[in-house]
Amino acid sequence: MPKDSAHESSLDDNLLENENGSSGDAFALSSFERGLPIKNEQNRESSFDIAEITHSFLADEESKSGILMAFMNMANSILGAGVIGQPLAVKNCGLVGGFLAVVLLSGLVDWTIRLIVINLKISGTSSYQDSVEFAMGKKGKLLILLTNGLFAFGGCIGFCIIIGDTIPHVLRAFFPSHQALFHRNVIIFCVTTFISFPLSLNRDISKLSRTSMLALLSMVVIVIIVVIKGFSVDSVYRGKPDTKELFFTPRVFQGISVISFALVCHHNTSFIFFSLKNPSMKRFDRLTHLSCLVAMTFCLIMGYSGFLIFRDKTKGNILNNFPGSDNLVNVARFCFGFNMLTTFPLEIFVLRDVVRDLIFFNAKKDEGFPTVLSLKLHVLITTVTVFVTMAISLTTCNLGALFELIGATTASLMAYILPPWVNLILTGSQRSTRERLPHYMCIALGFAIMIISSTQTIITSINGGDQKHCEV
Repeated sequence: MPKDSAHESSLDDNLLENENGSSGDAFALSSFERGLPIKNEQNRESSFDIAEITHSFLADEESKSGILMAFMNMANSILGAGVIGQPLAVKNCGLVGGFLAVVLLSGLVDWTIRLIVINLKISGTSSYQDSVEFAMGKKGKLLILLTNGLFAFGGCIGFCIIIGDTIPHVLRAFFPSHQALFHRNVIIFCVTTFISFPLSLNRDISKLSRTSMLALLSMVVIVIIVVIKGFSVDSVYRGKPDTKELFFTPRVFQGISVISFALVCHHNTSFIFFSLKNPSMKRFDRLTHLSCLVAMTFCLIMGYSGFLIFRDKTKGNILNNFPGSDNLVNVARFCFGFNMLTTFPLEIFVLRDVVRDLIFFNAKKDEGFPTVLSLKLHVLITTVTVFVTMAISLTTCNLGALFELIGATTASLMAYILPPWVNLILTGSQRSTRERLPHYMCIALGFAIMIISSTQTIITSINGGDQKHCEV
């Protein structure tokens, strides 16, 4: 994974208030101090206020997560729906190209996630979108809000669709006499309403760390099952090797787009950073390195174990390459559906904040802190976002090219273009041309992925290349 030069690291250290965590404490202290009364004319009232505020502050600190729990949230956010599509990504990139793409993009994602937090500290802001607004003004704020919102919105719809594609298979396999009950739309409605919706109502992302841990374990189970069953699958389901896919293919940027969709979690970065106990760059760096390393390993194992078996028959969802009657694969399908219903609330956190910031677009923030939603507005926005995304998933079984386009454009903007661009605006005048070069290269790659991948996806869709694979 790429490392910043010694001079660049020194520059960032000088720009940040403190690298050992005092900057993170400053955020918490500022929040605490904002509630203290300036005048204490009535000692009793003042004493009560201080006690109440202190209790609230300590309760907030206790609700925060350690490195392990924060890792669960970040890893679960990264290892979402995109991991199951890694065999298709390898097919599109080629055997050599797929490996290089996964390693390169994992390194870039690691770097740009950390850049976001550096930008937060330099700008004195508390969210990704606020740092973009600080650097680029209102236009930048609108751009990042729409980018984050579209990515999270598309992700939520996709997760609902995946639940409808996986859970009915499992229920029909284990309860064959009640197949009529397990219509995909009924399953999507029930799972979203009674599981994902209650989880999405949480205000504190750290409370999702335990469900994130279960989701991460379920992804381990999926990878193991795909590896085991792939080697024993009947030859009827196996594909034929194609020499054109040994090194690189013309579809490499489409493959990169799928990999990017799997790795990008930048819209959750500020949530995860501020959910840490004693947040500091050193602790967050360790968290990010570990999460990206695990994500890269999962992508490589899943990508190559699936593609080497199914070759030219590889589908966007590798589980659809296996027969529907295979009970062990149905366990993997269940785990995948479970992973989606726990990842869904993480995306709702982002989508809810985007809606909040659009509603209060021109509102002044109290010392840089975002507007806190009232309970009524919190429940209303959560309810609308959850059930609108669910309703869309009920009307279509495959987002196809539209889903790819949203992933390619928003993921590129969010992960490869805006973090280095904002950092250049904030610190570029103090860097040499050589130090700015990695930022320019990352931005150029982001635009290349956006333009080339989107064009290829549109052409493929026009030529009828979209894969249909869901049941009603």
